[in-house]
Order: sequence, then C-alpha cells, then structure tokens
Amino acid sequence: MAGYGTNEGFAAWLADNGYAMPDSAPAPGVLRQRASVYVDGLYYDRFPGRPAGGAAQDRQWPRAVAVDRYGHALDDVTVPQRVIDASYQAAWIEAQNPGTLATTYTPGQNKVLTEVKGIKWEVVGNANADRAMVPVSTAVEALLAPILTPANIPAVLVV
Repeated sequence: MAGYGTNEGFAAWLADNGYAMPDSAPAPGVLRQRASVYVDGLYYDRFPGRPAGGAAQDRQWPRAVAVDRYGHALDDVTVPQRVIDASYQAAWIEAQNPGTLATTYTPGQNKVLTEVKGIKWEVVGNANADRAMVPVSTAVEALLAPILTPANIPAVLVV
C-alpha cells in the first residue's frame, strides 16, 4: 500500500512551502503512508462518490462518480492534487512529532469537566468519541474543503 503522491513530490511540496524535514523524522515514504492512512480514515465518509476499485482498492482515491462541491466531475482514474497536498501536509505534521496522527483511545470513555471547584471529572460516553479523539489539522481541512461533503451531511452514493 503506497501513500498518496511521491517522495519527489513531497520534497518539492516541502520546499515550496518553506519547510525542512527534521533530522529525526521517519523516511518520506513512511510519512506519506501514515499521512494517507490518516486522510483516508478521517475523511472517507466525506469524500464524494465511491472508491473506483471497490473495497479491494488500497486507498480511498481514485473515486468513481465523484463530484466536487461546485458540481464538477472528478476524474475516476487519478487522485486529485488536493488529496495529495493534504496528505503531504499531514506527513509534515507527522514529521514534526511522529505518532501524532495515530491516536489511541478507548471509545466511549472521554472525560468531561463536571465541577469547577475542586476539579471533579466524570467518565462519560459520547456517540462521536471516535472523531473527538482524532487530531484535526485546519490546513488539511482547507486543502480538502472543495471536494468534501459538509460534515453534517453524509456523502451521497450514486450507483
């Protein structure tokens, strides 16, 4: 399973954005893989259309019957540059602090402040606990915005 983009493309993206890889960062291919898993896992249900190769496809892109927010059809054989750039942005985040994109948590057990004086905590369940525990980058969101369905409206699957 390969991450979105290429190592060369990632290097060019870093240079274009004025970033330098930390000496301790994992290899570019590893970063791209981690970032692609993050992008696919966080946004799969907001991507339009369906994976062109079905469930056997490694990544969420390319997608069939996908349309951007402006009504333009997206190519069903290539990955949109926005997805690649969002993956590069996520890879850069991961390079700064390896492991950032891979959050481990116990579903349904997040803490909510229930008292201010004395700071008392209570463990409560939350239907959206899985999403609430995953770090979200506004830069990744901005790059993907023109091809995402709104968060409160699931993507419509056309068959």
